[in-house]
Amino acid sequence: MDTRLTAEQDAIRRTLRELLHKRCGAAELRAAVDSPAGHDPALWTALADRLGLPGLALPEAYGGVGCPVTDLVLACEEVGRALAPSPLLATAVLAAPLILALGTDAQRAGLLPRLASGALTAALAVPGPALATALALTGGNAGQWAGGGRAGGVQARRDGGGWRLYGEVDQVLDGHGAGLLVVAAHTGGFARSRTLLFLVEGDAAGVVRTRRTTLDATRPQGRVQLRDVPAELLGDEDADVLAALAALGDTVAAVLAAEAVGAADRALERTVEYVGQREQFGRAIGSFQAVKHRLADVHVQVQAARSAAYYAAWATAQGERAGGLALAQALQALRSAAGEAIQLHGGIGFTWEHEAHLYFKRAAGDDLLFGPVHRLRARAAEAARLFEREEVTVR
Repeated sequence: MDTRLTAEQDAIRRTLRELLHKRCGAAELRAAVDSPAGHDPALWTALADRLGLPGLALPEAYGGVGCPVTDLVLACEEVGRALAPSPLLATAVLAAPLILALGTDAQRAGLLPRLASGALTAALAVPGPALATALALTGGNAGQWAGGGRAGGVQARRDGGGWRLYGEVDQVLDGHGAGLLVVAAHTGGFARSRTLLFLVEGDAAGVVRTRRTTLDATRPQGRVQLRDVPAELLGDEDADVLAALAALGDTVAAVLAAEAVGAADRALERTVEYVGQREQFGRAIGSFQAVKHRLADVHVQVQAARSAAYYAAWATAQGERAGGLALAQALQALRSAAGEAIQLHGGIGFTWEHEAHLYFKRAAGDDLLFGPVHRLRARAAEAARLFEREEVTVR
């Protein structure tokens, strides 16, 4: 593994950091999360037009840039550093790869160029708080997380030559505003029970969407109700949806790990700057050995998490699965960095006016959506068969 950045990767990182510094400061961030969309449409347009971020990892044949996943991971590290709310994760990391992997030629040609240009946003709708399960991050995804039988989740039934969906999805990243929904639904009844993915227009008849109040306002979510909604099957009925979701899960974990590393690095950077300015007993508190040790421990955690995230991104191209463990390490690093930021900022660190709480909420929110950390680690240990006993035959 070559850890050096290419000139193109360095340019992506530098340009994106400069853009977010100008367009996603503290005031702009608060205005964006308080808007109905939950993000700044002008910033999203800039990310799409100037940097081609939505199509960074999509093939050039579909209007993308054709970069490897590592480039997307580096870009998302900068997005996480700024806590920039945008449809990037939902569109480019969750929905577009599934359309690329499972869609028909017509579906790819019709949707991917629009997603790559940023003209169309998309969201993956997974019933219940089961996104980590569907992506096989915290366990196998062969269960009835999409809704078994007639109880809960989303049900799909045939309607002539098409399909109709009925049900509710409660926690959909960018689900309240995405132009296209990729919905996981249960079909086949009890005789041939299976999970399939369907394409639903965001403004289709029977779709009712509401933005939810979430712990992490920088990652907006929506509740999506599907009331006998016409839908188009993604790909064909023989598609191995569970395998596609599991394969996607490792890439998603690597991207999320990089986002968490970026946020943790920024939280640490702000804290180091503050303890160098705040004085107590006639000296800067950053000069006290106890404070130095605490921040040094966080620095080690952040650097280790960055290495793990970069390795996970590289490993996806090699057929290895390291994303879940990298995500666990990154979320732990972010929680530590955010916790120390709140503590060492003193009284102001606990206030709504300061941004320290946003980093802590990002760590807690991601832990709820994609974790928790101990289950991510348990899944990695299970995949590595770490705690399996080998039977020894005594003769």
